[in-house]
Amino acid sequence: MSKEPIIETERLILRPVALDDAEACYSWNSDERVTKYMSYSTYTDISQTVEWIKSTLTDESEWNWAFVLKEENRVIGTGSIGPSAVMKGYWGIGYNLHYDYWHKGYCTEAMRAIIDFAHKELSVNKICSEHAVDNPRSGRVMEKCGLKFDRYAEYTKLDGSQTFKAKLYKAELE
Repeated sequence: MSKEPIIETERLILRPVALDDAEACYSWNSDERVTKYMSYSTYTDISQTVEWIKSTLTDESEWNWAFVLKEENRVIGTGSIGPSAVMKGYWGIGYNLHYDYWHKGYCTEAMRAIIDFAHKELSVNKICSEHAVDNPRSGRVMEKCGLKFDRYAEYTKLDGSQTFKAKLYKAELE
């Protein structure tokens, strides 16, 4: 049984990520347009997606949801929240979305709901995230979720292949 509850927004159902979502998730984590600024490199085989999903199912510290578009009953993205490795005492958010659904407000809608859940149900009061300087639209999602620019930083892809100049955002909720 997953710890993540089902959360409903106007256009989305947020539910725990499941192995059955592998094909949908692979459709964007194998897309270089989506993975360009992500911490992981572009996946080249669906088995990588299966392994990632398995890791989310056993990670007790991070909460992960699939974004299901109600209108199409289709998984179009994922989002997470958990203790930040970057900012002590903060919880970090992360998200990715199928390219066909960019610029429609889905990510902001989902992440606002996840932040609200974490604040109300888990008593999380400090949220942070970062994005590549060259990916300002991700920063807009953060801003629309109430996070404010804190400082410049950098991050490196997990395989060490690329390092990005980044902007770090944070929010302290009441």
